[in-house]
Amino acid sequence: MYEEFKNEFFAGISLGILVASILGGVAAMSVLMHGTGIAQMLQLVAVVTACMLYNGSVLSQQKPKTIFNMFLLSVAVNVVIATFNFIQ
Repeated sequence: MYEEFKNEFFAGISLGILVASILGGVAAMSVLMHGTGIAQMLQLVAVVTACMLYNGSVLSQQKPKTIFNMFLLSVAVNVVIATFNFIQ
């Protein structure tokens, strides 16, 4: 998967920004559906941090491997948090 990302780098980062932002929005919505307590705010901080790590790595022109890893981290964090909150 990384080789495909590296070969089509600009298409990959554009698609990655869309996917990471949409998943981040879904995860944030799922967190806020359960209120605005301290536990929800900590989850929201994790969601925003994960999304911003990816966006920041793209904007600061990191190496393709770093950007790809930040994308995978962002997707993983957002999917776990969204799944946890939708199951609850």
